[in-house]
Amino acid sequence: MTRAALFDVDGTLTDTNHLHVTCWWEALRQAGQHVPMHAIHRAIGLPGEDLLAHLLGDGRDEDEDEALKAAHDTLYGTYFDRLPRIDAADELLRALHGRGWRVVLVTSAGGAELGALKRAIGADDAITDSGSSDDVDRGKPAPDPVHHALKLAGADAPDSVLVGDTVWDMKAGARAGVTCVGLLCGGIPRGDLEEAGARAVYRHPRDLLDQLDRSPFGAPS
Repeated sequence: MTRAALFDVDGTLTDTNHLHVTCWWEALRQAGQHVPMHAIHRAIGLPGEDLLAHLLGDGRDEDEDEALKAAHDTLYGTYFDRLPRIDAADELLRALHGRGWRVVLVTSAGGAELGALKRAIGADDAITDSGSSDDVDRGKPAPDPVHHALKLAGADAPDSVLVGDTVWDMKAGARAGVTCVGLLCGGIPRGDLEEAGARAVYRHPRDLLDQLDRSPFGAPS
């Protein structure tokens, strides 16, 4: 039996959510859009177009989307050489790999950004594959990214666990039929994660690692 351990990256394995918040805030400010940072934080985890629709509404000038995304990407790219890993993220992935889980990253990041994130995590030896929003028609909270990650792992949904830090992660996982585990290190409250589908919630990767045997990863199949 193949078991997949699916992981979101930003806010789950790397401490980058608030970098994204700052970069989106600045990109929007430069375009004359004044959006509160707390609202941007709640939208982190959505693909770019969906994030802008969530923040600005469907009545926005969609012709500006590409320029806004490019501005965000340029600003965020200045951090690529120093993206911070969340404590024990690498140890957690290696522990699961050592127990026979196929570790697959499920992220909106691609290209150079994904490469920078993987360097920050520093556990390529434990990662089976990576899927991004570029691989699917719809990003989170649609189940498409999770379905794609399961294919990459060669695993079935009932035998797999998704770990993430946003309600978008939990909704995508729940809709795909995998067990969802939430982490609080991305800044989203426990209640919101549970309401969105999290079966268990931990503070951060170290907390999950310390309780691995009692977590959904240690539960009998």
